[in-house]
Amino acid sequence: MNKQWQLFLESQSATVNDADEVCFESGDQLSDCNIFDLSHLRLTRISGEDAAAFMQGQFTNDIHEVSPEHHQMSGYCTPKGRMLANFRIFSHAGALILITPADTQAALIKRLSMFVLRSNVTIEDVSDQFATIGLAGGCCPELLGGIFNNTPTGPGSALEKSGISLLCLPGPSPRYVLIGQPADITPVWETCVQQAVATNRNQWSLLDIRACVPSIYAETAESFVPQMVNMQMIDGVSFNKGCYVGQEVVARMKYLGVLKRRMYLAQVNTDNRPLPGDELFSPVAGESGQGPGRVVMSAPSSDGGYELLAVVEATSHEGGNLHLENASGPRLNFLSMPYESHE
Repeated sequence: MNKQWQLFLESQSATVNDADEVCFESGDQLSDCNIFDLSHLRLTRISGEDAAAFMQGQFTNDIHEVSPEHHQMSGYCTPKGRMLANFRIFSHAGALILITPADTQAALIKRLSMFVLRSNVTIEDVSDQFATIGLAGGCCPELLGGIFNNTPTGPGSALEKSGISLLCLPGPSPRYVLIGQPADITPVWETCVQQAVATNRNQWSLLDIRACVPSIYAETAESFVPQMVNMQMIDGVSFNKGCYVGQEVVARMKYLGVLKRRMYLAQVNTDNRPLPGDELFSPVAGESGQGPGRVVMSAPSSDGGYELLAVVEATSHEGGNLHLENASGPRLNFLSMPYESHE
């Protein structure tokens, strides 16, 4: 974490531990106006004359559509089409930056660097150069409009102004990510926190889950083809861009295959947080022999227990009797999703 930013957060009554985890005492509930420190997300900048062409041959989405006015989700796959990581890509100061969970960044940078070869491409962790915050709730348009005069609306829209990139995210209520130098983000925080409640990272994850936007973590790397986690539903896959690593498998799944597993939103009553990669149990025998499903991510629910995203085999989901771990484990209660769960 940027030290200047850490000192500022501590002046705002935040506690920051040795792992750079930020905690606000009042931050465990969502309201109609919440502000978040997102230092748990990492930033990877890819720059150089050949950067766009390089990424076009690596990632699942069309990198040429990223601009100061548009950001996108994308993924990075093995040749077998299994996702190693997924991320949000945005334009900032003439370069492209990836937003990833902390535990997949190092492996992503290492693997991408193997394929740079003689291309004019630089890949670097720039997380500590920036401050990253989030704003969520019905207050967003008015608050951000007062600061930037022109607020992007609609998922995927973006704005770069005064050294800050402002990204509009999907979700049941307005939600934004703001990224810039700590000196530029600090006055934005100070303005917003007059109305917004400083809120912890678990609640940001909960908003991702309710928007059905998945994150791939180290425990689930190489577990899912992009369509299994609904990447095609959130503008995370282009089927028209041409070749990239794993493209043949991803395209075959769309045009020739039958998607037997996909991601669903659920709630579960348990005191123990379901972790990425945790196995599910179903009394209905599946067709694949690979088990009924796995947890993608979870977060504490405001209604008790946890809300989660899970990739589930179609026959097991139709049976409607899925549990965590085993037959005596907590049962999953499936919730409606913000987009259709089928193509």
